[in-house]
Amino acid sequence: MSLSLDLRHDGPPLDFRAEIPEGRITALVGPSGSGKTSILRSIAGLLRLRYARIALAGEPWDDDHIHRPTRSRPIGFVPQHYGLFPHLTVQGNVETALTHLAAEPRRARALACIALAHVDGLGARYPRELSGGQKQRVALARAIAREPRVLLLDEPFSAVDRSTRKRLYVELRRLHQQLGATIVLVTHDLDEAAQLAAHVCLLHRGRLLQAGPTGEVLTRPCCAAAARLLDIPNIFEAQVEPGQTGQTPLLRWGPHTLRAAGPLPADAASSLRWAILPSNVLLARPDKPWGSHLENPIPARVEEVIPLGGEAVVWLRPEGMPETRLQMRVTDRAVRRHAVAAGQEITVCLRVADVILLGAPHRNA
Repeated sequence: MSLSLDLRHDGPPLDFRAEIPEGRITALVGPSGSGKTSILRSIAGLLRLRYARIALAGEPWDDDHIHRPTRSRPIGFVPQHYGLFPHLTVQGNVETALTHLAAEPRRARALACIALAHVDGLGARYPRELSGGQKQRVALARAIAREPRVLLLDEPFSAVDRSTRKRLYVELRRLHQQLGATIVLVTHDLDEAAQLAAHVCLLHRGRLLQAGPTGEVLTRPCCAAAARLLDIPNIFEAQVEPGQTGQTPLLRWGPHTLRAAGPLPADAASSLRWAILPSNVLLARPDKPWGSHLENPIPARVEEVIPLGGEAVVWLRPEGMPETRLQMRVTDRAVRRHAVAAGQEITVCLRVADVILLGAPHRNA
């Protein structure tokens, strides 16, 4: 059963409805001010909203008649800067989550969670004596001490360096496998979401743009706002050829005709926006007889080639479209092999399955 959310608020603005799948890691992704932390605090019962419907497996936490206090919700919460008490030791910090237990079982449970979070041996230290990665592990140990059904993480890796962050990713995935809890992770880092989460919710200004399996959301944005949030540079407008209702509609993009993977979005009019990932703009080899097998061939002139650590960002001007730039990403090897350079005339292929038709944002994903 899922964690069901229907949250609305005026300040900060929030209009968010989603189903968070049980037993998985779900990432709330969006820029600063998009409402991610407000959603997390609402789930925790720390923020009262104008309107809130929160239920786990059908059991209400918030509605018109109920507001369960934080202490009675089966959650663990790791705030952005860990929230460790500076005057308490590591063990003391973890034990603060276990005040409902007698002294000896509280101590035993705290030590077990410290070991599970891989900070055993540090129980007598104070937060000031810990590294950033160790503080994060201690905060996790405290959050899991009460065996939560839902674990809430607010940008837990933002204060550590890159190498520590990668190690902590492994620790979180291992911990998730052991606990089986539902984890809601707030992040603005798309790479972090891709590595950790099975499910993603894209947010913008307090609204849900798109939700679904991570691979689908990150590679198939539903709307232009989602595509921009995913930092996809290739977003264009095209005219829909009249009478197009099938699975491979035709689009007019400047002087070019494109076949796309349909059906058309429900709100499509005579024109719509479409997108393609730079890695899906394929260089047609001049030595290969493509003929009619080449999908959506676009003649273009290379405007700029920018090497970027094993690959290159190539900016193109499609033929007959002097105001339009198309980005392609190819390997350094392909650049050398085909002598891709500024001023060169090339042909690129936009496969039908890779042309993404953009509609309106999902309002209730």
